[in-house]
Amino acid sequence: ESRQVFCGALDHSVSYDYSYDGVMRSLEQSLLRLGVSHIDLALVHDLDPWTHGDAYERHYAAALKGAVPALQEMKSQGVIRAFGAGLNDADSAERFSRDASPDAILLAGRYSLLEQPALDSFLPLAEGTGIGVILGGVFNSGILATGAIKGARYDYAEAPPQILDRVRRIESICERHGTPLRRAAVQFALAPPAVSSLILGAARPNEVTMQIEDIAAPIPTALWAELRRE
Repeated sequence: ESRQVFCGALDHSVSYDYSYDGVMRSLEQSLLRLGVSHIDLALVHDLDPWTHGDAYERHYAAALKGAVPALQEMKSQGVIRAFGAGLNDADSAERFSRDASPDAILLAGRYSLLEQPALDSFLPLAEGTGIGVILGGVFNSGILATGAIKGARYDYAEAPPQILDRVRRIESICERHGTPLRRAAVQFALAPPAVSSLILGAARPNEVTMQIEDIAAPIPTALWAELRRE
């Protein structure tokens, strides 16, 4: 069955293969397509209940048995320089970090100005063990960039009323302190010591310029204090 989950993708079916051989084939094909001799960072993607539901435990066991040893072997040979996982769930990120000793974790959407489930446990673990955290989805699929407009997107779908309300409240505080919502969202995500980088989506060149400006612009400390109080 065809599942075209990416915009503009070829009409291929999606197959999750976390086996040793599957990872080796994937890395070999990637090296050939990219025309390079090594890959800086290889990530096991979507190894979480958010993606797999009831099949999560089966896929997780397969990854620990196959994918992780394959990545460790490729790292020892210099074919990859680091490995980790790309996940949508903070608990899964913590579990993989404890079980696989990765170099990095890409976590999407679970530490942002809107929600912080990674704050209490995963980020302290990453900081204490030296795991580099890459944050994706820091606008939670768009709503922290657009604000609570009609049709605003949250977690790949239209934002529900309770999310729209929460974002309106955050946005009103940002406005009182003369700070665009998106600017506060970027700097909030980059602040924890464990966070090494952000993935910021941009559809147009001017958005890249805006994001660079947002990272560098000063934000009043009173804004953060008011957000904490509220």
